[in-house]
Amino acid sequence: MTKARAPLKAFLRTETGDLAIIEKLTLGARAAFFAANPGWKDVEGRDAAEKTFVFRDFNAAWGFMTRVALEAEKTDHHPEWFNVYNKVEITLATHDAGGLSDRDVRLAEFIENAARVE
Repeated sequence: MTKARAPLKAFLRTETGDLAIIEKLTLGARAAFFAANPGWKDVEGRDAAEKTFVFRDFNAAWGFMTRVALEAEKTDHHPEWFNVYNKVEITLATHDAGGLSDRDVRLAEFIENAARVE
């Protein structure tokens, strides 16, 4: 008989050098995220969130992506995304945690603010 294993835990090194556990959002926190962030949708078949942003032109979309890319590098948390001309489709999930986490909530907040710059 195979012994059940405990789920793997993902860790993040904080700015102070401490290790913090990265955990998936609870069902309540997940529901609160979607309620507080209009336009973000549940991704079918995944514990992830997606949103499409439309800008006035390619240059504005690229500028938005650049701002998000710099933040993603800074926080070591990168979105999945796709760009065609003025449209940017973004999917957020914390792969190490197996779904949405607080890291995605914080990145979504940054993304929303970056989109308002245009």
